[in-house]
Amino acid sequence: MNIEAYLKAHEHKSMLRFLTCGSVDDGKSTLIGRLLYDSKMIFEDQLSAAENESKKYGTTGEKIDMALLVDGLQSEREQGITIDVAYRFFATDDRKFIIADTPGHEQYTRNMVTGASTADVAIILIDARKGILTQTRRHSYIVSLLGIEHVIVAINKMDLVEFAQEVFDTISAAYGALAAELGIKHTYYIPMSALDGDNVVDPSSKTPWYEGQTLLGLLNTMDISKAQKAEQFRLPVQYVNRPNLDFRGFCGTITSGSVSVGDAITVLPSGKSTRVKSIINAGDISEGSLHVTTQNAYAPMAVTLTTEDEVDISRGDMIVHTDAMPRVSNSLKVMLVWMDEKPMDPTRSYNIKRATTVLSGHFDHINYKVDVNTYERLQVDTLSLNDIASCRMTLTRPIAVDHYKENRATGSFIVIDRITNNTVGAGMIVDVSRRDSDVVPEHHRAYSEAEMALNAYIRKHFPEWDCKVIG
Repeated sequence: MNIEAYLKAHEHKSMLRFLTCGSVDDGKSTLIGRLLYDSKMIFEDQLSAAENESKKYGTTGEKIDMALLVDGLQSEREQGITIDVAYRFFATDDRKFIIADTPGHEQYTRNMVTGASTADVAIILIDARKGILTQTRRHSYIVSLLGIEHVIVAINKMDLVEFAQEVFDTISAAYGALAAELGIKHTYYIPMSALDGDNVVDPSSKTPWYEGQTLLGLLNTMDISKAQKAEQFRLPVQYVNRPNLDFRGFCGTITSGSVSVGDAITVLPSGKSTRVKSIINAGDISEGSLHVTTQNAYAPMAVTLTTEDEVDISRGDMIVHTDAMPRVSNSLKVMLVWMDEKPMDPTRSYNIKRATTVLSGHFDHINYKVDVNTYERLQVDTLSLNDIASCRMTLTRPIAVDHYKENRATGSFIVIDRITNNTVGAGMIVDVSRRDSDVVPEHHRAYSEAEMALNAYIRKHFPEWDCKVIG
């Protein structure tokens, strides 16, 4: 086999990130262990260690405890529970996967939020003997809150109910109602036994009534892409590249959408407009090219843009298409997950980091806290560890934002303690203030467009004039 060709093919496989969640002892770690084992992604020394640990703890009799392939902490192995988020990587001929095994305990809600924040798909395990539990409702709420549109409902331990179809159908119908209540767009249901591998990687002869795909088959073929045309162009500026007097470029990773040379762009929050002069992308080092110029770029490419006009652009600004701009505000309605042992102080300022923007802000009002087990809204004055609440966040200056459900990268943020530098919270932007003072004024925007048109006219009709209008 040509190793270079193999590596090249592997490099260009699509990536899918998914997490497993569910109640305690539903078999999340066992399922991941089974996936890795049956897909031949376990090294011999790992398997040998798992066999020895299985004999030591005796949790699965003579069988290998697949959960031990994932649960790495000593306390996890001793208690038979997952505490920290465990990430694992594996690949098939069709796709690469990153798995996040998240805890089921309510006290580790912040750990689950961390694992879910980058996931494309959620696998929610339900014990076939118990059906939908309070923790199932909690995890489903967090999944919907974080905008995960694809949920695979793995009805596990079917071997303990003799693979009864009526049990599977009853749980599927009940979860379908819950998904509709939460607005989860796509749900898939699979009967399985993670311990024995039924319908995990290979179809099971014990469920002749089930005509759907196995878990791995579904993960391999699931379409998680969104229509690129529907996504708006967003480029948070990471760095201003100024290697010499003749070049100034604006570097960053495109978080959504696409951009082409000549596109009309606006820099936010200033509202200044110009056009894209060139797009510089990383070249192929193997061919001796470090940088190449391209006519267009798209998410998630890291690029350097140059502009036709001298526009003040700094780290933390956002470059967008002029005809598809986000809102600009310093007063935001957010859903906040508090992740610190120390309660949130509404009178205190925190550092807020959104994409490449870092600024100060505070939470001047808590609209309500959500009981994630019952979905009840509670009135509170502060937030404690693992609390989730709707808040009003006020920043020291306006920033350009998108709703989280429309754009994860520009609609999310983290909260940092200004003294300890610890991450104490994470949030999702739900809405922005409608105060006129927070929005880019229409006359400012109109002036920018007129300025851009005048610059274009000068370049076309008076090329000998080495000048431009600076707003």
